[in-house]
Amino acid sequence: MASLKRLETEFPILDRDFQSFCALRGIFTVQDFLIHDLQSLVADAEQQTSSERFMQAINQVLCVIDGLHRPWSNGVELMEDAQKNKHVLSTGCEGMDFLLRGGLHKGQVTELAGPSSSGKTQFCLLTASTVAYKHMGGVIYLDTGNSFSAKRIAQFLNQISRPAFDEMQPIVLQKVMNSILCQSVFDIFSMFDVLHCLESKLKSQVMCRGDNDEILIIIDSISSLITPILGSSGSQVGSWFSHYPFILVYIDIWDNSRTCFDGICYVSSEEVGP
Repeated sequence: MASLKRLETEFPILDRDFQSFCALRGIFTVQDFLIHDLQSLVADAEQQTSSERFMQAINQVLCVIDGLHRPWSNGVELMEDAQKNKHVLSTGCEGMDFLLRGGLHKGQVTELAGPSSSGKTQFCLLTASTVAYKHMGGVIYLDTGNSFSAKRIAQFLNQISRPAFDEMQPIVLQKVMNSILCQSVFDIFSMFDVLHCLESKLKSQVMCRGDNDEILIIIDSISSLITPILGSSGSQVGSWFSHYPFILVYIDIWDNSRTCFDGICYVSSEEVGP
């Protein structure tokens, strides 16, 4: 979740004094705020010389948290939302589209797990090619293992374009390839930095090209970033990874930044554990 320091640019009430007050209590992010005893925090704030301002800051953080969560909906509202936002993106693989009930759904995180050399990266590259060509969407590919291959993307594009063309025209190929942006990240902190930067750019509409454009984020793969932190020994590591909260909560932020980003996240990962 976002750090209090980063929120200060949008909410000046969360100034350095409030950040220092929170830091002394081990609170640096919104996530830290959530797990801290709120009553204890309020009691401490009331004893400070700037108690009124600190209370306003606490209420501001609570408003931010409320804004990150959708309100309760009944069955009728959920059905209407599903019908209105039923658009999906094909992955380019009929079998996977069938398993995913048509393809990748907006606002949902899709995770693919499997042993090494089972075709996960190839599927990521195929999906990127399909979205960029057939859906004219933008693809942001975060590569954690030097597995991205522009040559392989070009091969997929030539396969997808047939039988309309024996080989995709160079100008068309260049245009589609320009829709796929690849960034190498080799540790979890670098990935967070990239995602934070991407979030800021999307919110400022630097990378938004239109209301109907689709944006797909592919992370290939998260496991190589998390394994050094969790370790690879122990029978429970695999289950820990599949429910690792910080990654999933962070990705969820994209789904709530709908003013500038209403795209689809796709996460690829290897199975972790024995």
